[in-house]
Amino acid sequence: MYSPTIGLEIHTELNTKTKMFCGCLNDPDQKNPNTNVCPICFGHPGTLPVINKKAIESMIKAGLVLNCQIAEFSKFDRKHYFYPDLPKGYQISQYDLPICLGGFLDILDNTKKIRITRIHLEEDAGRLSHGQDGSLVDYNRAGVPLMELVTEPDIKSAEEAKDFAQKLQAIFRYLGISEANLEKGEMRCEVNISISKNENLGTKVEIKNLNSFQAIERSIEYEIKRQAEILDRGEKVIQETRGFDENKNLTFSQRLKESAHDYRYFPEPDLPPLVLTEFDQEKIRQSIPELPNEKQVRFKKEFNLKDSDINIIISDRLLAEFFEEAVSEFIDLDKSNIGSIQLLANYFNNDLINLIKELGIEIKNIKLSPENLAELIDLLSKEKITSRVAKDLLKEMVQSDTNIDPSELIKEKGLTQMSDTCQIETIIKKVLAENQEIVLLYQSGKLQVIESLIGKIMKETRGQANPKMIKEIISAKLVIPK
Repeated sequence: MYSPTIGLEIHTELNTKTKMFCGCLNDPDQKNPNTNVCPICFGHPGTLPVINKKAIESMIKAGLVLNCQIAEFSKFDRKHYFYPDLPKGYQISQYDLPICLGGFLDILDNTKKIRITRIHLEEDAGRLSHGQDGSLVDYNRAGVPLMELVTEPDIKSAEEAKDFAQKLQAIFRYLGISEANLEKGEMRCEVNISISKNENLGTKVEIKNLNSFQAIERSIEYEIKRQAEILDRGEKVIQETRGFDENKNLTFSQRLKESAHDYRYFPEPDLPPLVLTEFDQEKIRQSIPELPNEKQVRFKKEFNLKDSDINIIISDRLLAEFFEEAVSEFIDLDKSNIGSIQLLANYFNNDLINLIKELGIEIKNIKLSPENLAELIDLLSKEKITSRVAKDLLKEMVQSDTNIDPSELIKEKGLTQMSDTCQIETIIKKVLAENQEIVLLYQSGKLQVIESLIGKIMKETRGQANPKMIKEIISAKLVIPK
């Protein structure tokens, strides 16, 4: 049985207003190629870069949260390599004196500690677009501040690697230093992995540019299997850089792995050293908000929610803030709602979040207010509307261009839960008469078919009847022969 040894390198674009060393806009949504560029981006003779102060402050903030030692002194270096997306022919990066050293992040519900080697700051490269007629390059991204975090080889499984990356993304979003969207390339992961049967490390393989949590997990699982098959054949694993094909679910060779000396690092001559003691680190520390782990503990204590629900809610700062405001409104509507917060969480996680994912929007861009979400769930908890109606109304409220009051919408559509038992029984009698085959199946002992009858009755009542009441009435009417 082989044991994997895994380390991660995670690159994250910082959301500063301007690029790392010039005044060009740092705009990931810029659609026009080669618009946010200038002579400094291209390293033209006679131009001088200037360090972005906000980027340094963001680095310090990340380092403090991740338990790193903030260096007193740091500097930038030139890393030389030639590639079409690197306009200067070198990258301004950091080599031997990074801003943050050491540190750790707890994963798997704080049951395992993953050590951090370093976090350094550099400039991003441009973006290549490949097609049948050739390749195009867009330098809008070239020069954007890019934070690189390197872990120790403490990770032992694909699950641990995925959890580390997800927790890191949540922290960066809470800190407000990056949106860290993997699908937009704002956060990119590289995996270093080897396997062995003893304490000696195997040959390390790097998997580059993984842009989804699923890709991180699946590429590691595949690479463990691939390397094991090579060793079982008595062959040697080659130290190389590989890519991952998400469609074929396999890694593929790209090139042999470079060493540090291949990049010919030397100190960047156009930038002064960084004296980090000149930054007000205490002020930066005080600006750090409540973080996911802290929020998780508080939500558990205050709201008594299931851990699985809390993990979804706190995965994003804006989601957590929206939910907490909805809870506050929910309790203000009726103090007895304190016991129904789990119901609010169920609709928040299983309906609201799924809706905004389906629509391809973010929580910050919907018109639905926390107050109106709370009111909708309050009406449901008091059985003034049914679950079916609540789901339909929530969908309409999320899709609307205006903030709709659920009470007004219910009144307008006449969707108040039916309370007239005689009316409901009349509808049930009609549905049973029209579906004698299902009735006979139920009476023969196939009790699960009652759900089909309930569904048909709910359709007749436009979702306004109480499913529990319907089931009780059907069960009473359709006595099963002994």
